[in-house]
Amino acid sequence: MVEARLVRIEWSDGHVSEYPFAYLRGWCPCAGCQGHGGERRFVHADSDLARIGVVGRYALNPVWGDGHETGIYAYGYLRELCPCAACASPPA
Repeated sequence: MVEARLVRIEWSDGHVSEYPFAYLRGWCPCAGCQGHGGERRFVHADSDLARIGVVGRYALNPVWGDGHETGIYAYGYLRELCPCAACASPPA
């Protein structure tokens, strides 16, 4: 769903995650954005999405408007990043 500046994923369990471009770009998992320390941080950068590709059966690889393309977002990582209220709150 590019028109709304969102990446929308429908998971096999029926859950739907919608990631605003700026949110997804901000949590880029590459070493250039996150470093090598293991602690995640939000990075402010260009959030225009040029295109998005699939890496095997395990990840997505967005290419951002500024040319940044080294972030490989594993599906497990994307599920952890889901910004919806149900995922942000502890399971009941």
